Amino acid sequence: MPDYRTYFSSDFPTGLWMGTNAQESSTRSTFEVQDPATGSIIANVADASVEDAQRALDLAVAAQESWRVTSPRDRAAVLHAVSEALAERSEEFARTITLEMGKPLEQAHAEVANACEYFSWFAEEAVRIPGRFAYSPSGESQFKVSRLAVGPVLAITPWNFPLAMSARKIAPALAAGCPVIAKPAPDTPLTLLLLGEVLAKVFPEHGVTDGLVSILPTSDAQALARTLMSDPRLRKITFTGSTPVGRQLVRQAAENLQRTSMELGGNAPFVVAEDADIDLAVASALQAKLRNCGQVCVAANRFLVDSSIAEEFVDKLLVGLRAVRLGNGLDPETTVGPLVSVAQRNRVADLVSEAIADGSILRCGGHCPEGPGAFYPPTVLVDVPATSRIIREEIFGPVFTVTTFDGIEEGVAVANSTEFGLASYGFSNSVSTARYLAEHLEAGMVGINRAAVSETTAPFGGIKQSGFGREGGIEGIEEYLDIRYVLS
Repeated sequence: MPDYRTYFSSDFPTGLWMGTNAQESSTRSTFEVQDPATGSIIANVADASVEDAQRALDLAVAAQESWRVTSPRDRAAVLHAVSEALAERSEEFARTITLEMGKPLEQAHAEVANACEYFSWFAEEAVRIPGRFAYSPSGESQFKVSRLAVGPVLAITPWNFPLAMSARKIAPALAAGCPVIAKPAPDTPLTLLLLGEVLAKVFPEHGVTDGLVSILPTSDAQALARTLMSDPRLRKITFTGSTPVGRQLVRQAAENLQRTSMELGGNAPFVVAEDADIDLAVASALQAKLRNCGQVCVAANRFLVDSSIAEEFVDKLLVGLRAVRLGNGLDPETTVGPLVSVAQRNRVADLVSEAIADGSILRCGGHCPEGPGAFYPPTVLVDVPATSRIIREEIFGPVFTVTTFDGIEEGVAVANSTEFGLASYGFSNSVSTARYLAEHLEAGMVGINRAAVSETTAPFGGIKQSGFGREGGIEGIEEYLDIRYVLS
């Protein structure tokens, strides 16, 4: 097994972060974290118990009183300091991300930069929390509307962007004046625990109360979440993950009427009109599907191409895939790394096998390579039946499913024929067609002639079964604020 410690200034942090201290689980139990590229065990991480969760909430409640009255400018200074400290250790964070979830190192560096930007952005939003003052229409009274921190937050974060998605939750919560209990995904806890080290250095330097942020990796997420959500002192849950788990959390939150933000599954269509720039569409398709090995909630899932240009689109797509190099993310020549786990790789392989059995035509890929690691090659399927499971479900892997349509109205209708509505993509060189795509694609985020929709300064989130609430932008901090109205 490689000596992973050679990449770092110290050993991996593996203890729970409670307050600003690393410590064992109350049960002293641990669970393994694996490198998906080799199958090697990287570390054994403390496994938080329900007793640890209760203690973290006690700390958060105690920290709430002082943090919510901390001036916005001082909260902003803390968040700026976190951003700067992250940037100083960007190489360490990037390698941790690559080791525990597999993405190429270049993409991991981009994720670290994205996380830094979220802390910086919400530092600036901390001093811009809105309010208003007005007289009643009769002129006999006046009122003030202000926004106050909602209270302790449970942030359940995903494995595909273990740092950036955590920053997108933790930063606005802190900016609003809320303490946070963060639960990382069990596949990728090391990145968030490393963030705990950064917070443990920054917070004392700024006089921050102990317990403002706790980080609790666990192998039993259901028990931990149930324990915290059964306590009415917890006031907010923010979750990124699958729709079935999101539904369960919303049901649990109803008991104490806790506020929820749900960033759930997607099934993004990638619609290519007959007048599209095919070279741009193909380059964008490669980006939209292969980033993070397709393990992105806004990854293009269904490639819908006008029948008049479908053959050319597929031929150029196959040419583009020849330049892809599958391998360990630490290798600088790698462009596509492994999937996060063998279980995830096997799920993708099963979806492809079922699609072929349903009548889909395999144009490239479609097999698991020999050797260790959770690798799956970029795969192209054409003529995929609409009833195939791979069309109806989120793939979360490097598989292009190409189907055709005749006319943009039919293409949009097919694009919208899903219960999900997170992201959609449309390509056309016609102003009127591009406008039609922008106005009729049913999604919380729509990209026109581009393969990326995530921007720090814009609201990220979906509609329909893809959830509700927004992260990022000026809207992101609103998720952590209650409205108060005072009449006098």
